[in-house]
This record gives sequence, C-alpha cells and structure tokens, in this order.
Amino acid sequence: MGLTLDRTQMLALAADRAEEFKHGEPFPHVVIDDFLSPATLAELIAAFPGPDAVEWYTYDTKKEVKLALEDELLIPDPLVAVLRELNGQVFVEFLEQLTGIPGLIPDPHYRGGGLHQILPGGMLKLHADFDMHTRMKVHRRLNAILYLNEDWDDSYGGALELWDKEATRCVTSIAPLANRLMIFETTDDSFHGHPDPLSCPEGRSRRSMAWYYYTALPADSDRTGRTPVWRERPGEKITTRTEDVRAKVLGVVPPSAKQAAKRLLNK
Repeated sequence: MGLTLDRTQMLALAADRAEEFKHGEPFPHVVIDDFLSPATLAELIAAFPGPDAVEWYTYDTKKEVKLALEDELLIPDPLVAVLRELNGQVFVEFLEQLTGIPGLIPDPHYRGGGLHQILPGGMLKLHADFDMHTRMKVHRRLNAILYLNEDWDDSYGGALELWDKEATRCVTSIAPLANRLMIFETTDDSFHGHPDPLSCPEGRSRRSMAWYYYTALPADSDRTGRTPVWRERPGEKITTRTEDVRAKVLGVVPPSAKQAAKRLLNK
C-alpha cells in the first residue's frame, strides 16, 4: 500500500488551509485535491468492490438510495489500509490543527462510514448527520470524504451540495472527483447531500470512502443523541411517518441485525 502520511507535511498542510476551513460557507469545510499519490489512487480504484462483489448494506427509502460497507472483513485490503491510516495518529493530528478542534477521536467501527457507493438513480436527500456515536458515547464533530471517481462528468450529477441553515438554498456544490478529499464540520444545521438522482451511465457509480471523528462528552453529560435531521428542499416532499420510524430503528441496531430489522419494517 502506497499511502504513508508524513507528519511534517500534513501539519504544514493543516496550517496552510486552516483559515479556508474556518471561513468555509455555509459551514466550515475544506476541499483538498490530489490528496493521494497516483499509485495509491489507482490501487484504491482497482480494489473498490462492485455492487455485486460483496454483501453491501442497502439503503432504499425516499430519503436515501445507496450502498454502504462498514465491515473490514468484507473490504479489500488496500482500502482497509487507507481507512485505518486516516483513523490514525498523524491524520488525527492534522485534523486537530486544521479545524482547531482538540481531542478528536476516530471511529474504528466506521459507523455510517467506510465505503459508500451510489448507483444510477441513487441519491441522498438533504440532512444533518446523527450527532452521537451510541456505542462509543462520543459527540460527532467532523466528516472526511475521499472520492474515487475517475473521468466524472458534471452531467452525471452526484455533487455534494452544502445548504444554508434554513435549507432554502444551495451555497456550495462540490463535484465527487477522484482524489478529492472533503472535510467539513458537522452540526445540527450543517445540511448537505446529493438530493437529485444520479444520472451516470450503467456500469458506473459514485464511489467514496468516509470517516467520522468525535470528541468526548463531559462526565456529567446527559446527552442521548439523535438520528439524522432530514430537510426538504423548497417544493419537495420526502418525509413519511413510516420512514421516520424506520430511520430511528435502523440507527440504533447493530450492523449485523440491520438487514433483519429492515425486512421487518418493510412488512
């Protein structure tokens, strides 16, 4: 595996981009292109499993249609190596310097993260992410997303949209281009998504790797956490009571039980 992060270079990059992150609109974020070496990028793209290669977890609701993979035993070794390195000491130090958030905690379980794949017609409606890791009892603070889509045409869609706090307008749109690393702060109103159905050709998909980072809760905290907060765009209708219940149930069950829970909820 070609990726080995250099501490000196990463901290210099953090210092160089910290003001850009801080002043990102509509909420703090930064986009770093050409993050990996060409050799490492090629290895990850070649190893990324297709939709039928492994047992992906399937999300299929009015709010999200996507595939996700969190289990290291199902993820090819080159991808696991990068997942672990961006959960490691040097990258966490880089994030702390970049964002000004001390005491960041990576997630070895990749809850909600790991590998993501969107097939033609798939989408992810506007939302603010869940705010607490219920297994680790820590507060979610940052997302990092690495895109692995070579020769991606704008006509395919799939750009990550960042919306204002009222979810009334898209402020920034970020194309999911190969070797692009996107880092942003997660709050109760950091609304984002790619809400329109993907229109890439058959045989193509929107591929990414995702990491989430947390901080510890105070010892006397009574915070219990919440599921994702979904928002409809002006003129859009996506929410049903059934899907609200489904989201709450699937948000708390272990990954091994999600498929069974989904089957029960769909009856």
